[in-house]
Amino acid sequence: MKRERSVLIIYTGGTIGMVHDESRDTLVPFDFSHISDQVPELHRFGYSVNSISFNKPIDSSDVDPALWAKMASAIEENYDEHDGFIILHGTDTMAYSASALSFMLGNLGKPVIFTGSQLPIGLLRTDGRENLITSIEIAATMIDGEPAVPEVSIYFENKLMRGNRATKMSTEQFNAFDSPNYPLLAEAGTEIRFNRQHINRGAGRKLKVSEGICSDVALLKIFPGISPAAVRAVLSMPGLRAVVLETYGSGNAPTAEWFIAELRKFIRMGGIAINVTQCHGGRVEMNLYETGKRLLDLGVVSGRDITTEAALTKIMHILGSNGDISSERANMLLNRSLAGEIS
Repeated sequence: MKRERSVLIIYTGGTIGMVHDESRDTLVPFDFSHISDQVPELHRFGYSVNSISFNKPIDSSDVDPALWAKMASAIEENYDEHDGFIILHGTDTMAYSASALSFMLGNLGKPVIFTGSQLPIGLLRTDGRENLITSIEIAATMIDGEPAVPEVSIYFENKLMRGNRATKMSTEQFNAFDSPNYPLLAEAGTEIRFNRQHINRGAGRKLKVSEGICSDVALLKIFPGISPAAVRAVLSMPGLRAVVLETYGSGNAPTAEWFIAELRKFIRMGGIAINVTQCHGGRVEMNLYETGKRLLDLGVVSGRDITTEAALTKIMHILGSNGDISSERANMLLNRSLAGEIS
């Protein structure tokens, strides 16, 4: 007898899980065990849809590595009983969480789809209902006997994006996310069209969850007029092991001797530096200009076409899951695509 397909919804928090409380005239989280009351269309699916909720819904601004570990554990504990997973999450840090889980869920062979909404699911004009329904359908879809999208992704407003390639672009538009440097995994219209040539295939091995995350990292955004004191304050933080440099254009930064000296000192003391562009699209090419070449000569790693969210979570994962890793080994892993995050 063919087993009924099963999808698990994991509600972590966020706008999508809110309904209007008339007695208090405010928005409050609702009990996701009654999700079908808000989305009766779920009854029409030909498979099982189950849900679990974190005890206290987390605003996405409060998301931290402990929550990533909790999400990864929830998937691991329910992996064998379900064919796909939907993580309902606030939009502000969704790209960070999706990137982190793409590294933490080794040998992933089933869909893990992040989605949410700009308007609460209890409101008439909500985008949450369509986002949830389509995410569930994608999570349950099989092609040639295999899951259609066996990787961590984000679904929002008709677009399915690789999780570690997506970034939030708008606080107001329903089309809130974009994947500037990688094609869409699927597009939903009158039918769902999967771009199979751009989808990672299932690993075919047992899921291996790595919950180790190191938060001893920093983000340093370069801007005209940045002071030596500001750069020094970041690079001299106690315990700092890695810094993500957000530079101009194709990876360019100031050539002032004080700036070069501060970076040189940090790297010579075992620090790791990865260079990502501030631009919405494109890639770091440190060989193009002298300003980029100086960073390359110092030992700064090119982030190529990685997003800032993926760069931060990747180095956090590398440092947290490899013990007392050397900077040379960490740099080698940064140069390698671990979950399709760089081309």
